[in-house]
Amino acid sequence: MIHEASYLLFLSVLGVTSAASAAYVVFFITQKKQVRKWARTILLISWCLQTLYIFSRYYIAGNTPVTTYHEAIFFFAWATTAAYLTFRWRYTVKNFGTFVSILIFLLLLTSSFVSRDVIPIKPELQSWWLPVHAGLSLAAYGFLGLAFCGALMYLLQEHELKSRRLGYFYPRLPSLEALDQLNSHCLAVGFILLSLGMVTGSFWSKQVSGTYWRWHPKEVCTLIIWLIYLVQMHQRFTVGWRGRRAAIMVILGFVIVVVTLWQVLR
Repeated sequence: MIHEASYLLFLSVLGVTSAASAAYVVFFITQKKQVRKWARTILLISWCLQTLYIFSRYYIAGNTPVTTYHEAIFFFAWATTAAYLTFRWRYTVKNFGTFVSILIFLLLLTSSFVSRDVIPIKPELQSWWLPVHAGLSLAAYGFLGLAFCGALMYLLQEHELKSRRLGYFYPRLPSLEALDQLNSHCLAVGFILLSLGMVTGSFWSKQVSGTYWRWHPKEVCTLIIWLIYLVQMHQRFTVGWRGRRAAIMVILGFVIVVVTLWQVLR
């Protein structure tokens, strides 16, 4: 019975999130504030349903649901939603929600195409460090997802400004300076969380295998991601990388995150 209820909850999440994305797209087109208000409310409802679904998976599996493709991608979407809802309380970025809501919906849609089977964690791998490590890492990906959306918006706005005539996107997107600041903030938070995820992951490894680092392919992939974002942080905050080059690096970094996450969970 609980399995059927969990599946219905997942379908509800998909439906509500698609409605939120549609509402944000309508707002992007019409720029009616009432539509934006509804879009934000629907996205908040979606996040609440996502949270309930995660709890349902925890109840079924008996452990933190972050160990399968379906669970990790879903948690990725949940973290991105939470990151955006937290972000918008402090910063106002024009039409940011449109791009983020589409990313969230695509992540949830992707999770619907992979197996939803519950796979218990092996006893020898169980540790309270695991949910801390996985939660921090996926939360980091959530903020890096926000940076990815901001980078896409930056390239769109830059293209508009470089064209001979300002087109459809120009009045609907923030200034390049605002988008560059957005990328800096999201990148910084994401990198800090990613670093904490690596540290807690090493503690988990020590507890279950007796060593902090095993050069396992999963660990190597995570290290590669961390080094990529370390370079970005150094170039942005020390060398002074800004603008188009920085935006392209953010996009490439996020693509590598998605591909690597897929490989890590194999």
